[in-house]
Amino acid sequence: MPTHLLDVDDLTPEELTAVLDRAAEIKADGADSPLDQQTLGMIFEKPSTRTRVSFETGMTQLGGHAVFLGPDDIHLGHGEPVKDTSRALSRYVDVVMARVFDHADVEELAAYADVPVINALTDEAHPCQTLADLLTIREQFGDFDVSVAWVGDGNNVCQSFVLGAAMTGIDLTVATPEGYEVDDDVLERAAAFDGAPETTHDPQAAVADADLVYTDVFVSMGQEDRREAKLADFEGFQVTTDLLGDRPLMHCLPAHRGEEVTDEVVESDNAIVWDQAENRLHAQKGLLVWLADQ
Repeated sequence: MPTHLLDVDDLTPEELTAVLDRAAEIKADGADSPLDQQTLGMIFEKPSTRTRVSFETGMTQLGGHAVFLGPDDIHLGHGEPVKDTSRALSRYVDVVMARVFDHADVEELAAYADVPVINALTDEAHPCQTLADLLTIREQFGDFDVSVAWVGDGNNVCQSFVLGAAMTGIDLTVATPEGYEVDDDVLERAAAFDGAPETTHDPQAAVADADLVYTDVFVSMGQEDRREAKLADFEGFQVTTDLLGDRPLMHCLPAHRGEEVTDEVVESDNAIVWDQAENRLHAQKGLLVWLADQ
């Protein structure tokens, strides 16, 4: 059976470390075309800048090739069952990457695939972002002996980061408005690694002892019809210079400046968001090479 990455805890802590180590090695020294003649099939239901460019560039730099499959290019879930798409793609490509809405779709892709399937974002999880986040934190602090405050929505990015933090020993506090907490299932999975985060509804309390602050958009793709209600619910959760202090800021991007974070913060020297964005490329290259070795 192929190895899949549908969320971070599909890896063991040891495997997660191995992927990050491989990513750091490739970033520092490059790689001698380890994926020569291999093809990555990239399924996109959602638009993307960082995900598409980092995966496509990464495959090229590793000696392989990427095929973009947008919603108008294939019949994923309409005109053909997901399982049939998976079985057909398995005959053509060496890895499948999917950025879709419904997490059940990547689960079905993986269930019927003969090649590794990578979740490049669903409404429930974003493990590739967490790999980049962990690589960035390790570069900034030297290890994972760090306290992080998540301020904002307990969304897909937050949920995967909760698991990654638990697996690496990061001390995490998650501050969300009431009704926007991390799913209980994710908290239980994090607790299995003895790393369930502290949770609060008070952003100021969350950042009090933090070495780093992480935020994300309040209104995710597909939630545009809830925009006004969500912005009202998240009043007081914006990361400002006063809330951030002299701590580094992480954000998975794109940022809705003036909503979850001020323009001043994003443009400040405290923002390490561009290192974080770059590390999407390196973390995914590490993952692709690691998967090829399994």
